[in-house]
Amino acid sequence: MIFPRPLQPGDTIGVTAPSSGVPDALKPRFDVAVRALEERGYDVVVGECLGAPSVVSAPKGQRAAELTAMLTDPSIRAVVPPWGGELAIDLLDLLDWDAIAAAEPTWLVGFSDVTTVMIPLTLRTGWATLHGSNLMDTPFLPPDGILHWADVAAGSGPFVQRSPGRYRDTGWVDYAEHPAVSRFTLDGEGTWQVLGGGSVDVSGRLIGGCIETVGPLAATPYGDVAAFGRQHADDGLVVYLEACEDNAYTIARTLHSLRYAGWFEHANGVLIGRTKAADTPDMTQHGAVVDALGDLGIPIVLDVECGHVAPYLSLVNGALARVVVDGDRREITQTLA
Repeated sequence: MIFPRPLQPGDTIGVTAPSSGVPDALKPRFDVAVRALEERGYDVVVGECLGAPSVVSAPKGQRAAELTAMLTDPSIRAVVPPWGGELAIDLLDLLDWDAIAAAEPTWLVGFSDVTTVMIPLTLRTGWATLHGSNLMDTPFLPPDGILHWADVAAGSGPFVQRSPGRYRDTGWVDYAEHPAVSRFTLDGEGTWQVLGGGSVDVSGRLIGGCIETVGPLAATPYGDVAAFGRQHADDGLVVYLEACEDNAYTIARTLHSLRYAGWFEHANGVLIGRTKAADTPDMTQHGAVVDALGDLGIPIVLDVECGHVAPYLSLVNGALARVVVDGDRREITQTLA
């Protein structure tokens, strides 16, 4: 694994939207998020691919060129998209993978559709990538037990995070109405659950993302997690996945496809993010996991803070992680080595 060097005050962070752009009504929130990085001592370079002319921020060639330029610019130490979207997959064959692999590694930060790029970046170049919050979530102060992505990107670890036992149950924050919001309202109570009960203590290299967006990569050269598992067979993998919006049937089908593609062949454990995605009349989201993965014979931890339900753990793809669930302890420790 190749880990980007820790961020330092004065470093430059690039902002581009490889998937969806920012509509005018949300520009005030975007400005607040940029200022949040500047207040941490970083310079921020804003790219041209940020508008909202359609479902994507710009034509795919332009988005690919700008993302490649930022990832290969030695003066840019992190790239943080405003958020995900729907169609980041359309630029994968246009990125200059050789130039990126030859460059000094840069943090790519985000979740949701950004993982459509993060997974291939880690698998094809060996660069660690940082799954957690997108730019628009950056102003939020994390609750006790969870680290802000910028603190992880600025540190060297080990990083210890714990479930806060609370989550946001009332859906998305309205950034148009509350552009300066910086504190989560965590109005739901809940923590990690072990499928089948018992305790867990497993380690492995982290890899994962959003089921709906990384699922289509499994049968392509951009999603060969099976090869990544073979490469790190001595450590094994901890695979984390989360559902954004697909119903339980669709999530079950996608998890089966990932299994057929070898994503879990070298997994020592699986983490499944808390979700608000819909159940079906005879299958819950947890039931979808059981249907596809329940007989793997490895620990599966449910309702982890790694999805579209706030708050958000900062997870480094490629980090060596230890996951412990024992009594009241719900903890993940990451080592960048």
